Amino acid sequence: MTPFDFLLAQLLRLLPHHAISRLTHRVARWQSPRMQPLLRGFVRQYNLDMTEAANADIAAYPSFNALFTRALRPEVRPLEGDESSLASPADARVSALGRIQSGQIFQAKGHSYTATELLGGFADLAQPFFRGQFLTVYLSPRDYHRLHMPLSGRLTTMVHVPGRLFSVAPRIVAHTPRLFARNERVIAFFDTSIGPIAMALIGAINVGSIETVWAGEVTPPRGRVITRADYGDRDIRLARGEEMGRFNLGSSVVLLLPESPLRFNPEIGPGSLLRFGSEVARLLDTEA
Repeated sequence: MTPFDFLLAQLLRLLPHHAISRLTHRVARWQSPRMQPLLRGFVRQYNLDMTEAANADIAAYPSFNALFTRALRPEVRPLEGDESSLASPADARVSALGRIQSGQIFQAKGHSYTATELLGGFADLAQPFFRGQFLTVYLSPRDYHRLHMPLSGRLTTMVHVPGRLFSVAPRIVAHTPRLFARNERVIAFFDTSIGPIAMALIGAINVGSIETVWAGEVTPPRGRVITRADYGDRDIRLARGEEMGRFNLGSSVVLLLPESPLRFNPEIGPGSLLRFGSEVARLLDTEA
């Protein structure tokens, strides 16, 4: 990281994050034939591989949002491993991963935040992850923007935490203390074969919306109060690899795992490129 990155991070703090993101939300959903040159320019600029899309015809997408949230052909992302392995929730780049140290989650060199603050201040929700593990991944504008289940699970709780919308680009994350615990986010909690897991979908500037498959669009509108919805009386189950949500434009996901005999693939580290469905960790055979 350079001194310019530090200066850029400071300047970006001054922007009206939510106003810009509301504008992005509107523009991304504007449907007009006039958008087609812009969509084609975006595909060229970011070198999107449209051959992987369920519909490769750019003209079939009426808006930027439709292109960003395009579906993929099932065969291009085979689900690796089995129920004993953790699947990547997205096409993304690894920002950080490892052990949660006494509730502290590593963000970038010199920066960390706590599981409790990430999860909206709910100590009961954070407790299972006090000595667990975490995986943080970054989705760039060129990536596939749908998010999927790393393990099969039953939805128990969803928390929406209003907050800032700092950029989550790696060069900004490195210079913005506690960024993931300050940005607006939607956190989904599931009961799984290894215990409770949490998927924190982090908002960012120009991320026009965060959606889940059970609640639809959660943001916007911008809220001012932390909300917690419990789903104990509803049997919402999602299979490993099944879609659970999506971003408009890129952002980050922080996956929290409980203390368990789960070991990350040693070939995966910060900067590694992941594809949705690839095996990123596996349960150790504790009976061996």
